[in-house]
Amino acid sequence: MIKTYKTVGLILNQKNFFEADRLLTVFTKDFGRLRLLAKSVRKLTSRKRGHLELFSQVKIVCAKGKNLDLITEAETVNNFPVLRRNLNRVRIAYLLCELVNDLTAENQEHDDVYQLLLNNLLLLDSSSAPQNLIFNFEKSLLELLGFGLPAGALAKVGRQSLETYISSITEKPLNSKKIR
Repeated sequence: MIKTYKTVGLILNQKNFFEADRLLTVFTKDFGRLRLLAKSVRKLTSRKRGHLELFSQVKIVCAKGKNLDLITEAETVNNFPVLRRNLNRVRIAYLLCELVNDLTAENQEHDDVYQLLLNNLLLLDSSSAPQNLIFNFEKSLLELLGFGLPAGALAKVGRQSLETYISSITEKPLNSKKIR
């Protein structure tokens, strides 16, 4: 049985856990969506602290735990600096990550979804992000995951109808909808 593994992933979500730990949701290239525990990462002296930021692409080494796997090493591949300086781009990145988090199952590999998310974050990080990036991402994500588009909407799908369709799939409203 493998006790440790290495992978590359994008940090979708983070929550403080106890006093010094952080619970991370990472969408990896090899294992899909994982919930991982970063021990002592909130301490000022932690070496992993700067690497495990929201929206970052990271190389991680994880150890199998009883309930949650533990991040033992982390190295930033890309932290998308242009994206982080613009509040509107951060809002869009949060929406993209929330969609992937809500529509994918844990521990199921989706290399194509990983590439889609990475490419869109790279587009957001470039100097000129396309206007219809969210709409195109939502359509592509639904098709890649096998949900397809809403019935009778192949000719024209509006942004609002796509949001309603996604909310019906996830059976809850998107949090990022509040900040649109």
